[in-house]
Amino acid sequence: MSYLALKHLHVTCVVLSGLGFSLRGWWMLRESPLRQHRLTRVLPHLIDSLLLGSALSMAWLSGQYPFVNGWLTAKLFGLIAYIGLGMMALKRGRTKAIRTRYFGLALLAYAYIVSVALTRNPLVLF
Repeated sequence: MSYLALKHLHVTCVVLSGLGFSLRGWWMLRESPLRQHRLTRVLPHLIDSLLLGSALSMAWLSGQYPFVNGWLTAKLFGLIAYIGLGMMALKRGRTKAIRTRYFGLALLAYAYIVSVALTRNPLVLF
């Protein structure tokens, strides 16, 4: 698969992942039973696996790696924060108020990751 095809797959998965997380967060806030639907529980894992696989493939093909390139390191740490905050928002938060705060923080982490990707600058917020 060419680098350009991988990049298109990656960007598509980034958008789908963000939209899916936002939708699941909205359902969490509304306490919708749709968040327990089988597709809602399976599809994010498929999309995120494609997202990670395309990212690793692009890094390998381009010779750009975290801990070598600062912007990729920032994206990696942003991703770790996004995953942790997202888990707290959708599953682990004890109250709706706590889950809501984590949901907002997870969306900020997602925005940071996308901003770093677009600018290739880890200090994009400063």
